[in-house]
Amino acid sequence: MTEEEPRLSAQEMIERLERSLSPSRRVRAVAALVAGLAGAVFVAALWWSEPGPLPGRTHLAFGLFTVFCLAWAGYGGWLLTRRVPLFAADRLIAAWIGLIASAATAALVVVVTVQRGTGLGLALAVGGLFVAVALALLVRAHARRAALLRRLRELTGEEISGDEG
Repeated sequence: MTEEEPRLSAQEMIERLERSLSPSRRVRAVAALVAGLAGAVFVAALWWSEPGPLPGRTHLAFGLFTVFCLAWAGYGGWLLTRRVPLFAADRLIAAWIGLIASAATAALVVVVTVQRGTGLGLALAVGGLFVAVALALLVRAHARRAALLRRLRELTGEEISGDEG
């Protein structure tokens, strides 16, 4: 560090590690909230407007998609209310939502294709691809959070309570 550069306090370094909510993250949070609510309303409207009795797997699919949409809306709302550095907890939560939604959707599609007796290979391949991508994003989110928490610990000299990755 040169003499002209001001020295940063540990708190300033921590704030530079990850701001509470950057403009791009705020846009993503609003997008998750709006898309989640819109998706939930759309799926619920389709579900309620279907004529006649529906098969059990159709009710399950509509219910799962509605829950996934509400999870994204809840995530977006939660993210917008945070005023403290999250240390990549937001990425970790989003990755878990993505993995659970991918795995559940893949499982449902596989069950439907087995019942119909068609396209099992394609269903397994596409479902497996989505689950693999979601799992890779989860691993990356865990690594990012662990790195940020490790750096925070180095700067403050304190132990961090809670999940470290």
